[in-house]
Amino acid sequence: MGWVVTFLIIIVLFAFKTIKKVPQAEVLIIERLGRYHKTAEAGLNFIIPFVDHVRARVDLREQTMDVQPQNVITKDNVTVRIDTVVFFQITDARSAIYEIQNLRNGIQYLTTTTIRDVIGKMDLDSTFSSREQINFQLRQILDIATDKWGCKVNRVEIKDIETPRDVRDAMEKQMNAERTKRAVILEAEGQRQSAITIAEGKKESMILEADAQKESTIKRAEGEKQAQVLKATGEAEAIKQIAEAKAKEVEMVYNAIKNANPDDKLVQLKALESLEKIAEGQANKVFIPFDATKALSGLGALNEVTKQ
Repeated sequence: MGWVVTFLIIIVLFAFKTIKKVPQAEVLIIERLGRYHKTAEAGLNFIIPFVDHVRARVDLREQTMDVQPQNVITKDNVTVRIDTVVFFQITDARSAIYEIQNLRNGIQYLTTTTIRDVIGKMDLDSTFSSREQINFQLRQILDIATDKWGCKVNRVEIKDIETPRDVRDAMEKQMNAERTKRAVILEAEGQRQSAITIAEGKKESMILEADAQKESTIKRAEGEKQAQVLKATGEAEAIKQIAEAKAKEVEMVYNAIKNANPDDKLVQLKALESLEKIAEGQANKVFIPFDATKALSGLGALNEVTKQ
């Protein structure tokens, strides 16, 4: 009975050594008699016990690695402390195991030297303003260097750039001075724009006022002209009507005298009345010789002629 138990134990151990279950996104490096044999993919894999050996379990997912902060001297001799994180992924498990003794240490040391090389060629201001460029250069250099290790560097991110206290104080003063300068410039620009706006408003107002005065003057002149025209037309019409009335009056008087068959004495009497009215004028006086009454007596003769 004991040998059966022993046999079962041997079977279980054999199965345990033979069957290897590999999770998703992982592979196993299998060696046979000390040499690389195969890379076991995800799922169930069978090996020969005591002949095949699992050298390493490799994770194929993207991994992160915090690089130890490094003191780096910039181009303008300022010491800064750079804190970096690297995102990498193993693409060839065999190379990651056999091409380098410790992949993570290799990436960390390579990242440190690369950071010193890249930052050492830049001044302090560039390190703060060109983080994207620094990240790109680091990723590009590390990706090329780690390719033979079966590793791909996807991203390199600078988490923090720490400067000495005196440098931070100087930078803070500089930033405050820049802010003050920009504030003064913006205030001056605002005042300038305000003055321009006010001047343009006054100019526009003066133009509108001048146009209004011009229009008013034109309309006033047109009104005065129209009034004078109407006044002159009225006066002319009045003079015309007065003249027509006088002419009609004269005509009526003439007709009345004509119809009355005047004699010479009546004609002379009317002539004297006319002369009396003429003499009453204060401005202009007309003197007619007395002999002219003889000419007026000719009206009698004219009357006789009209009768015939």
